[in-house]
Amino acid sequence: MKTVFVKPAEVERKWFVIDAEGKVLGRVAAKAASIVRGKEKPIFAPHQEVGDYVVVINADKIAVTGRKAQQKMYYRHTGYVGGLKAVNFEKQIARHPASPLELAIKGMLPKGPLGRKLLKNVKVYAGSDHPHAAQNPQAIEL
Repeated sequence: MKTVFVKPAEVERKWFVIDAEGKVLGRVAAKAASIVRGKEKPIFAPHQEVGDYVVVINADKIAVTGRKAQQKMYYRHTGYVGGLKAVNFEKQIARHPASPLELAIKGMLPKGPLGRKLLKNVKVYAGSDHPHAAQNPQAIEL
């Protein structure tokens, strides 16, 4: 076995768009994370950035199954003693429509410098319009 090292100039980057309207949160996040990571390419290397760019639209209309809208919690800490804040999915998507999907994708990417670099290749928008039309993104069906 040899470790594959792909030169950044050899990597062909494409743009994809995913319409999240009515789709399940985890399924959209898993597909986006897989594309951004580059796992669907034959030149995949787990230690390199060889993936494509993903634009997710209609993130505010994403679905969750069961009673997760009331029961799924998002936690953050203010940094002060006793400063743990918790908010459920319904309130989170009302305040910041793109954040549940961004957090789900972030959790599926590697931790560390590579994961932070890959997260910059994901663009999540609450509405149906996005500023990346010039890149001619290909639509992906789930």
